[in-house]
Amino acid sequence: MDITLVDKTLGGYSPDTLVIACYQDSDVPEGLPEVPEAAAMLETLKTEPSFQGKEGEIRSLTLYRDGRLTGFIFLGLGTKDSLDFQGLRRCVNAAVKEARRMKAGTLALGPLGYNAGLREGDIIRILTEITLLSCYSFQTYKTRKMENSLKRVCLVCSQPDSPVIRSGFREGMVLGRAVILARDLVNEPANVLDPPEFARRVAEEGDRQGFEVEVYDEKKILRLGMTAFLEVARASDIPPRLIVLRYNGRGGETRGVTALVGKGVTYDTGGLSIKTNDQMDTMKRDMGGAASVLGAVSAAAQLALPIRLVGVIAACENMVSGRSYRPGDIIGSMAGKTIHIGNTDGEGRLLLVDAIHYAIEHEHAERIIDLATLTGDATRMMGHTADVVISNDDGFYAQLQMASEYSGERVFRLPVYEEHRELIRSDIADLTNAPVKAKTIAAGAFIGEFVQNRPWLHIDIAPTAWVNEDTDYRTKGGTGTEVRNIYYLLKRLSGRDMKVSSDNPSADFQEDTGV
Repeated sequence: MDITLVDKTLGGYSPDTLVIACYQDSDVPEGLPEVPEAAAMLETLKTEPSFQGKEGEIRSLTLYRDGRLTGFIFLGLGTKDSLDFQGLRRCVNAAVKEARRMKAGTLALGPLGYNAGLREGDIIRILTEITLLSCYSFQTYKTRKMENSLKRVCLVCSQPDSPVIRSGFREGMVLGRAVILARDLVNEPANVLDPPEFARRVAEEGDRQGFEVEVYDEKKILRLGMTAFLEVARASDIPPRLIVLRYNGRGGETRGVTALVGKGVTYDTGGLSIKTNDQMDTMKRDMGGAASVLGAVSAAAQLALPIRLVGVIAACENMVSGRSYRPGDIIGSMAGKTIHIGNTDGEGRLLLVDAIHYAIEHEHAERIIDLATLTGDATRMMGHTADVVISNDDGFYAQLQMASEYSGERVFRLPVYEEHRELIRSDIADLTNAPVKAKTIAAGAFIGEFVQNRPWLHIDIAPTAWVNEDTDYRTKGGTGTEVRNIYYLLKRLSGRDMKVSSDNPSADFQEDTGV
């Protein structure tokens, strides 16, 4: 599918389907001024109770026009005062999916939201990004693939050659594809995407996008002293891999190294604390944090952010064998702290603490963001609506929250009190990996013991990394969650202008919070 920028003449293309948008509080059509009959059709349509222009409301019809059949998709945008970035994303998704249902071949989509105060560059970015994500499906292993009839989407804008619009288009394309990269990895079955194969694909992406990738095998991991990581990995016949991604953007030398650390468990049985059968079917998704790290680094490299960035992915399987680590064991860690194993299904935090220590000691990370499908309790708290965050730095979290307003990927911060830290103390070791209370907070507190007072964000992506049905532009399966959020946070850290172009002046990325 091609996505093309065109002006109101449609650049010589003849779309077979047109999107006519309107606000709930206006009868004037939005987006495609070259369709003179649109206003009359919209006026008639809005006399019907089934279409009032509410956000995401859809009515479609086909008419004989200019010697051929033309499809019209009437799309509600809600009210001008209420339309924001996330609402625009939902509306674009509704229009694109309706076009696919209609078997459209070429779709013309106008600059929706311009009259609601959104900047055209931002609108084009969102239209591009969501068009890609709405058309996503994972069909690698289908012998008969479902074809996408939509071959071209024409994005109508005032000046296709404007630097601002071209920049928005480029950013939307890169971010959409970076999310799709992460989705594809999460959707791969574990018998295909094991740790060595994961490492190979990361290296391929590094070659394509211009960032360095170094892969450590189990012997090198042992020499590094990553004993907690190796305890988890040792039950599997497939060896682990530590995958290190390095991107040094020109101009970012004075900003310090930001580390993205990803949990990369390519299959999780739970170990000897084994999961139930119905839980295991989707446990290939337990490397979702690592996939999002790759997507974010790839996007940062393609868009040349002036930042120094290291990604650290601890990739292994958590399996069951005679070599399995056991509940009751006491193991070491790269940082030297001892850990009592209360539950072998609490393996993710063991990988992460060794990977974080590596990032600090060997890559000189000055700030840390870890991403992991870590706790089922996070999903029980949030459903599939927001990711849970633990942080030791108010300013750093404030920047993530502002990125969230820009990306639409929600985050919610949980507190860590001293009573929570007491939950991870052990009578027979320094720490325990499986407290019985406040599990999501305690898991974050456990990881926090290893960050050496660096500004740190722990993002538990279990709530949103996988969905069991299509929800808006998140397709059933892996979602590629947090790729866009982390990219926007990195963009803010790099010093790039991130001013939100809406009537919300509080969401202004130009303010320096000091991290």
